[in-house]
Amino acid sequence: MNIDKCEVVIGVEIHCQLLTKTKAFCACENRYGGLPDSRVCPVCLGLPGAMPRVSRDYVELGAAAGLALNCAIAGYTKFDRKHYFYPDLSKGYQITQYDIPLCAGGFVDLAMAKLPESQRPGGRNFRPANFDGETCVVPGDGDSGGGDAYRRIRVERIHLEEDAGKSLHLEGNHSYIDYNRCGSPLIEIVTRPDIASAEEAALFMQTVQEILRYVGVTAGNLEEGNMRCDVNINLALHEGGTVHHTPISEIKNLNSFRSIRDACAYETARQTAEYERNPVPFVAGYKNTLGWDEVKGVTVAQRTKNSFVDYRFVVEPDIKPFFVSQEFIQKAKGRVGELPEAKRLRFKRDYGLSGFDADTLTTSRALSRWFEQAAKDAKEPKKAANWILAELLAVLNQRNIPIDEINITPAHIAGLANAVSDGVITSRQAKDVFTAMLETGALPADIIRERGMAQESDAGAIVGCVEAVLDENPGPVASYHAGKTNVLGWLMGQVMQKSGGKANPKAATEMLREKLGTH
Repeated sequence: MNIDKCEVVIGVEIHCQLLTKTKAFCACENRYGGLPDSRVCPVCLGLPGAMPRVSRDYVELGAAAGLALNCAIAGYTKFDRKHYFYPDLSKGYQITQYDIPLCAGGFVDLAMAKLPESQRPGGRNFRPANFDGETCVVPGDGDSGGGDAYRRIRVERIHLEEDAGKSLHLEGNHSYIDYNRCGSPLIEIVTRPDIASAEEAALFMQTVQEILRYVGVTAGNLEEGNMRCDVNINLALHEGGTVHHTPISEIKNLNSFRSIRDACAYETARQTAEYERNPVPFVAGYKNTLGWDEVKGVTVAQRTKNSFVDYRFVVEPDIKPFFVSQEFIQKAKGRVGELPEAKRLRFKRDYGLSGFDADTLTTSRALSRWFEQAAKDAKEPKKAANWILAELLAVLNQRNIPIDEINITPAHIAGLANAVSDGVITSRQAKDVFTAMLETGALPADIIRERGMAQESDAGAIVGCVEAVLDENPGPVASYHAGKTNVLGWLMGQVMQKSGGKANPKAATEMLREKLGTH
């Protein structure tokens, strides 16, 4: 067989636990870990006679997630039962949403600069063959200069559902079930098949994690399983003018960016080889459900799925359909605010930050707010950014604390940056002031005054030091006049020493040059 071109077609389903205090339909605590089966009740275990009750926070966080991913929120919605039989699903069914999801019709823009260069589109009109809509947009193009290209991935729906328990497979032939997780509030984010490579699939997961963490709807810890991804992947193989589609593989429960990328790359190669060896026709609704063996680096067959009929969806009889008011939607919208990519573009535009600096300062909403408060009070916002990036983040990492637990405020950093900008202290002195701020919590102006660190800018006070240094060092002065201008640095050091380090370096240098010209 002669395959002319191979196109990867990927859609993903992301399961994401929400940061509510209680579970979705009962009052059990919603928290990771703990003694197995210690946070369960008749409702989340689905015991006979137990009646679920919808948590208001659950729906509000789900709506906030939808708004953050540019979805429309349904004014009327309901819950359904999805039936399947696994040991970790004690009810034998899962409460979810089927035909009327809470959120629909959204999108996520992927920053192409975050992909390997070979994976980036050649231009703004890039459209992979599997996409029938607009794929490349430039948010804020008129303000940002148009240098940032994006791929748009459509979100078909986001629906509410509950999590299942967790199977624990120990050494030997024993397995156990921890039901603490059952009933935990989930959203499932379902995309259209718009993703065109393994790298894009991993970047999509990373981008969604960043957005939802920013909004505060999820902890997004992949290693704890409260955010995980199912990948639906098949190939469009071009052969002699005909396009052949391979059967869809659904790779379940991928819980790291690396596993998403590696599983998609492996499955692309596997499906290509299988097509060349024994082509199987594409059948709509049919899927191969696979697991990912991280150690061996291969996908493993689990079961086949013919259609959604397998799940025998029915309307959830214990929970009434409900309306979602505009007031409720506005409250959810208040949680969203400015999203990280828009903030990055604005930081680069308004504060003159590099892409790397803007990326770092927007890794969390708390850090970005902290920086912006400092930047608004700083005469040179870039200097405030440098102090946060080079010094403050190192302290946070060393102490392993978040920004809101540090004992200084944005006003401290702005005051320190301004002291350097105004020539009150040197950059070297500023490091000592920074250390003192951390130790005492005092403002930089107070530290500078108490320690007598302020630079002397008065020309009358500086001229005496300069003239004394020139009179005491005729040899270096003669060398300077003979063309050895590098001696200026040595003379400047003598001036600073004679002034006790208080002479303003800029003013002293100008004075020294002037005096050397007439000496």
